[in-house]
Amino acid sequence: MGGHLDQCIGCGHRAISYNSCRDRHCPKCQSQARDRWLAARHAELLATPYAHVVFTLPHQLAPLALQNKAVIYSLLFRCSADTLIEIAADPKYLGAEIGFFSVLHTWNQKLQHHPHVHCVVAAGGLSRDHTHWVRARHDKFFLPVGVLSKVFRGKFVAALQQAHASGQLQFHGLLRGLTQPRLLRSFIRQLFTLRWVVYCKPAFGGPEQVLRYLGAYTHRVAISMQGSAMPGPRRSTSSMPMVRPPPRWESCGPPTAIRNRME
Repeated sequence: MGGHLDQCIGCGHRAISYNSCRDRHCPKCQSQARDRWLAARHAELLATPYAHVVFTLPHQLAPLALQNKAVIYSLLFRCSADTLIEIAADPKYLGAEIGFFSVLHTWNQKLQHHPHVHCVVAAGGLSRDHTHWVRARHDKFFLPVGVLSKVFRGKFVAALQQAHASGQLQFHGLLRGLTQPRLLRSFIRQLFTLRWVVYCKPAFGGPEQVLRYLGAYTHRVAISMQGSAMPGPRRSTSSMPMVRPPPRWESCGPPTAIRNRME
């Protein structure tokens, strides 16, 4: 691929600029793709207020998601979208057909596995008969997060059970105990006791600011150039904050329960 040497005509400072490899995993070679994505999303925006909604899976599901990425991430997209559409269509909350787009993030700022979906949602929508626009009832309130959380949890757990019944899920290593029906039922029951976090706020700074925030993640990998180093010709290192290790599931004595254990 090579590169070229840039030199300032004013001060004479020199810097090496490497040619783009265009690989989607490269932290430096996705700026043009990101700009094209942002331009396409900007063209889709409506002249209306927007809300920023985030659906997050409980961390207890993270190990299962790692072993079943395609299935779990697909359920996350589908169930979060179905939740938004269902609650927004309810006349008690909005009574309209809404439009939005979703972006999947699978890590947090500490580089921990943290599956969540960002949704940029028009804070209003078409009436049921498609004759007029229905505005959100409050500028600073779109849809109730408590209702969104409960409906999302119900939809996702039901879809998870259906995926298991159809043989789509795999359980390996520490999750192998979930192949036992009693342990799986215990795991499913625990999911209903957890707090499923849903964030829903107005898009401060407008939808453009949310797009810029999402654009910083849609076309890059988790480790940036600032967080990586090349101490030798055949070695590379990366830096990240010190964090506690993720939880893991394991059997506890007789196979009658599963304990969420931090080690």
